[in-house]
Amino acid sequence: MSQPAGRILALDLGSSSVRAVVLAADGDRLTPLPGAAVREQARIHQGADGAAELDLTAYLGATVSCLDELSAAGHLRGVHTVGISTQWHSLLGLDEHDEPVGPCLSWMDLRPSLPAHLAPVDPDAYHARTGAWWHPFYWPVRIGWLRARTGPARRYVGLPEYLGLVLWGEPTASVSSASGTGALDTRTCRWDDEALALAGVTAGQVPQLADDDWRGRFTREYRKRWPDLADAVIAPPLGDGAASALGSGCFDADHLSVTVGTSAAVRLVSTGGADPAPTVWRYRVDHRRAVHGVAYSGGGVLDEWVLGLLDIDPAAQGPALAGLTPGEHGLVCLPFHAGHRPPATDPAGAGGTLYGLRLTTTGTDVLAATLEGLCHEITDGARAVDPAGTAVPMLGGGAVAASSWLTGRLTAALGGRGQRVTDPEVGALGAAAGALGIDLRPATEEVTASDTDVAAMATAADRHRALRSRLA
Repeated sequence: MSQPAGRILALDLGSSSVRAVVLAADGDRLTPLPGAAVREQARIHQGADGAAELDLTAYLGATVSCLDELSAAGHLRGVHTVGISTQWHSLLGLDEHDEPVGPCLSWMDLRPSLPAHLAPVDPDAYHARTGAWWHPFYWPVRIGWLRARTGPARRYVGLPEYLGLVLWGEPTASVSSASGTGALDTRTCRWDDEALALAGVTAGQVPQLADDDWRGRFTREYRKRWPDLADAVIAPPLGDGAASALGSGCFDADHLSVTVGTSAAVRLVSTGGADPAPTVWRYRVDHRRAVHGVAYSGGGVLDEWVLGLLDIDPAAQGPALAGLTPGEHGLVCLPFHAGHRPPATDPAGAGGTLYGLRLTTTGTDVLAATLEGLCHEITDGARAVDPAGTAVPMLGGGAVAASSWLTGRLTAALGGRGQRVTDPEVGALGAAAGALGIDLRPATEEVTASDTDVAAMATAADRHRALRSRLA
């Protein structure tokens, strides 16, 4: 459909930061405006017991600060629409005054555990309906755990609904943000009765679900603060995985989104009604489109971990890595240092594994093995999401944009050909595309890997799977 020319503001409510980007919108084209992108760090309180709690005051402050900076520079002039990408899986309780009851749990919080006396009647049917699993990662388990620690709340929401309550006066959830709770029937786009019963809440204690054509406006206080946004409309937030897929040009089943940022994921958007495979989740882009995927807690953070642990100079690694053929180091790495995502039953797990160390092993070997291990895991996820292997891999995210070496290894692991999205802000691009209802075709470049590297990665992948099977 035809969209008005002008500017669109994209907010990316991430786990480690809040980002705000202004883009020029012209039909189905989106172009980031020079200098109109700001970022503020998000504060997460983490503890040795597995706690990972979002500081709501600091998070709201970071969001407002981003818009203050864009407003002061005049970048918000002409903005007619606000698109939002939000982290999935957060949870907090609200009292009768809509004030937080206890902490806001991030998806990274590992403390909740499965109650021994509760479980779905039919776990396979539960997964087919919700696209999720009976797992401590999701609301049906987390609500009970949170209630036991802080007492009952009048209602439960996620981070996007809380920010909506403050910034535009409505805690309404999109089906996209709600689909990451594990309590939504992702076939019908309605709250799942069994999931709510297991959580011990009613439909009145979870957010009202918005239609796709819902539009909000900032409250009077914030319209006064940002006068250029006085007439701007706010579109329903997209879960960050859905936004990243759209921002990578993956709006149909012909394109496979492979995103490596702090974490990593493979995702496929479709309009079909197929139930997810046993190891695949199904969330929503909107009422019309589902997104199937596999996600990994370790992505670019693994690169940072190796560099910091071994005190390696990042600038010196390019030539050293380029001199290694895939698997030449002889190491096998299972890259679960940051824990596991569902359906693994133990989110913390036993951690990562590095096998095959020798006295001749170098820091470069460890770095290469760790990131190649991530590539092998991503490839297995891609096979689960797209068994036919017909979708074109669209490689995106900050870690891909920052490393041509990682891009090459990932391309080789995925069969030798793909497209790299040149703009690293795929979440912001997707939020904008979703808000405007366009099928975005971002700027890309073709990437290829040699037959030698493809074969070497395939051989290394066999060793990787053998070790994973042995330690399972």
